[in-house]
Amino acid sequence: MTFHDYSITFLGLSLLCFLSPATVSADYIPSTLDGPFVPVTVPLDTSLRGKAIDLPDTDPRVRRHVTGFEPEQISLSLSSDFDSIWVSWITGEFQIGKNVKPLDPTSIDSIVQFGTLRHSLSHEAKGTSLVYSQLYPFDGLLNYTSGIIHHVRITGLKPSTVYYYRCGDPSRHAMSKIHHFRTMPVSNPSSYPSRIAVVGDLGLTYNTTDTVSHLLQNSPDLVLLIGDVSYANLYLTNGTSSDCYSCSFPDTPIHETYQPRWDYWGRFMETLTSKVPLMVVEGNHEIELQAENKTFEAYKSRFAFPFKESGSSSKLYFSFNAGGIHFVMLGAYVAFEKPGEQYEWLKKDLAKFDRSVTPWLVVSWHPPWYSTYTAHYREAECMKEAMEELLYSYGTDIVFNGHVHAYERTNRVYNYELDPCGPVYIVVGDGGNREKMAIEHADEPGKCPDPLTTPDPAMGGEFCGWNFTRTGKFCWDQQPEYSALRESSFGHGILEVKNDTWALWTWYRNQDSSSKVGDQIYIVREPDRCNGYNRLVDHC
Repeated sequence: MTFHDYSITFLGLSLLCFLSPATVSADYIPSTLDGPFVPVTVPLDTSLRGKAIDLPDTDPRVRRHVTGFEPEQISLSLSSDFDSIWVSWITGEFQIGKNVKPLDPTSIDSIVQFGTLRHSLSHEAKGTSLVYSQLYPFDGLLNYTSGIIHHVRITGLKPSTVYYYRCGDPSRHAMSKIHHFRTMPVSNPSSYPSRIAVVGDLGLTYNTTDTVSHLLQNSPDLVLLIGDVSYANLYLTNGTSSDCYSCSFPDTPIHETYQPRWDYWGRFMETLTSKVPLMVVEGNHEIELQAENKTFEAYKSRFAFPFKESGSSSKLYFSFNAGGIHFVMLGAYVAFEKPGEQYEWLKKDLAKFDRSVTPWLVVSWHPPWYSTYTAHYREAECMKEAMEELLYSYGTDIVFNGHVHAYERTNRVYNYELDPCGPVYIVVGDGGNREKMAIEHADEPGKCPDPLTTPDPAMGGEFCGWNFTRTGKFCWDQQPEYSALRESSFGHGILEVKNDTWALWTWYRNQDSSSKVGDQIYIVREPDRCNGYNRLVDHC
């Protein structure tokens, strides 16, 4: 492919220029129809390299403000379509110590009262509850058991409608105050959520508070959190924390976590999650190995997922609709090989995907396939080899990833080559966690990592990076042509799907005012050009 050029006449002179993806003005917003774009790297703003600091447990925003069995940490998540939604909350206090006794989840009911009138909550739904524990088989480590976690699925809802609700157990006089939410629009080519916020690697730092504050100002209808939620696993069970766990705690017998950080995170986020559905996919910081080799216990217990509604047997991968968008959330830290269980589920889910109902296909998972930063460079190559062809064959439009603590957007790409029918990949791992920001690029002199060091043990640890560059190297010698724009800054993104072919993507930096954007582009579907969905390709 060739880059598009544009002639500009100024004072009688004709100037030739390449359109940069960072070109944003009041008069013109570029679109993918203008691309592919000349790769741009925004210079590092060294003033933003301050140390990220976690909110302490004394911060009033993370303290417990309820008493007894009153609900806290209230959150919403979508079910498979507009007519149902999940409401989740926690009652009772967590325990942490050498000997902990779990609360009895049957001791209190899980009830949501709801309706379209604030003072007439005439409908009621009941759900289930559970308690999870994080246990360690070593002397000196503290065990944890959660409060009672409730999940209630409300059904029979109308599209694009505001509902009021409160949750808890009325028989125990333990009900929340009244909250509200708006359901998703009906799934068809002409209806979409107004704004979808996308953020990754959030954590609970003062940078996080800036990100969430800016995100709230954009009034999203839905939030996607692309993995790495609370970063509880940067802490020992005694509450001691570190930016680099392996550096500070090299002799721990098991990778400990401090589970109260999950409760702090849930309390801080309630202002957002009690009124805007949050759809989350797991990251590596959610693995949290414990006794009996159990993993993902906090993640799978605290959030409600539409996995059963979407035909999945695992909470680690699922799909759902939001208006005319079909979202697929994939698990990078569970088996993804073909013909494994997740791969076969994905094939079935995509086979049922109907462009006449949901024209847009958006896919998310945590570690990116297309990132030019040294951090986690080509770490997910085995997943890419297993699944990229399938996602491409069904015409995936946009892919969101996190993991790399920076921002990067690609040109349309497939198998490392510019492809007008490939997805646009967007990395938004810049939510604000306390680990360091990614600033080095693999194409810089001397920065290319040893290929054999790149596989992630949490993803199987195999080396699949045989697909080298045209020059036979593991890294490019300059910013590769598939990378349109990259910048090391904290922030979040907003996706606004306008119709069945046009969607506006905007990335906001934390350091900017709410009226200024860091990156903005229209992502345009071209069904007449790229109508070969279900096409089989062979790039062996």
